[in-house]
Amino acid sequence: MLRVFVPGQPKPLTEIDARGALPSGAVWIDMFNPTHDEEAFVEAATGIGVPTRDEMAEIETSSRLYTEDGAIYMTATLATGIMRGAAESHAVSFVLTPAHLITVRYAEIVSFDRFAGHAERAPAMCATPPMALVNLLDGVVDRLADSIEHIGRDVDAISRKAFGRARGNGSQRLSNLVLQTLLVRLGSAQDSLSKARDSAVSLSRALGYLAFAAPKNADLGPHIKSLTRDLASLTDHATYMNGNITFLLDAALGFISIEQNAVLKIFSVGAIVFLPPTLIAGIYGMNFDFIPELHWHFGYPWALMLMVASAVLPYVFFRWRGWL
Repeated sequence: MLRVFVPGQPKPLTEIDARGALPSGAVWIDMFNPTHDEEAFVEAATGIGVPTRDEMAEIETSSRLYTEDGAIYMTATLATGIMRGAAESHAVSFVLTPAHLITVRYAEIVSFDRFAGHAERAPAMCATPPMALVNLLDGVVDRLADSIEHIGRDVDAISRKAFGRARGNGSQRLSNLVLQTLLVRLGSAQDSLSKARDSAVSLSRALGYLAFAAPKNADLGPHIKSLTRDLASLTDHATYMNGNITFLLDAALGFISIEQNAVLKIFSVGAIVFLPPTLIAGIYGMNFDFIPELHWHFGYPWALMLMVASAVLPYVFFRWRGWL
């Protein structure tokens, strides 16, 4: 799909067909899941090469950030789906030429659609290709900040669930199922945070290269510095949250170990409580002819009371020592 933004038109953002012509004055060309024909159309209309999907997947810096034929090529990794719990990372290419801003992507990115809506309401945001690029990157950074804040709220909820065990006059234990659910949520938060941090680092590298390669007359310096500071603060916050998630993971594993030890303790105490009655029952169950209490009228009640006492006394002792 090809979308172009043409300032000054009644409908600035329109979808075009590769069999037509590129509208005059088009500033932003957004290529979403482009076909081979659409790539060839944009290359013929702009006179530059469009990065292919395989080229965008390269991880070398020289393959992601370079200048060719007067155009600045930047490929960054953007995190998507964090808000809906399905975090993914996708490579997106930004190509800045003197006449156009070309974006190439193979995934739906909310910040692109939001920027398109804002640009339709305020066409000055997309008046020139450099201005369109910095405003688009600004929208991407804002969405990334919202995603990290969403992860932070989820981590806070997990923390309250894990440590807010005291309720009313007593404390309620968390079941193993609840703790396992917390582990799954922590794993999801860690995965989302990792992708968000990778996105922030990738965007920082792209902005660093843009500050070096951008035309001096574009006056992008203040915008780039502001975005770089924002990304630095997001990276620091993501690093802090990563430490917090690691702590919560260790705490959840510790709670699981405590619960398992409590279950084993109950079985151990139960075995000790029932061992003396079993011993007494075994003694009086032996088949010997000469047992002192064998013909005693009160022998049966005596054995029962002795077994009960031998079970109750260890239990009372354990409670007194605070082991139960």
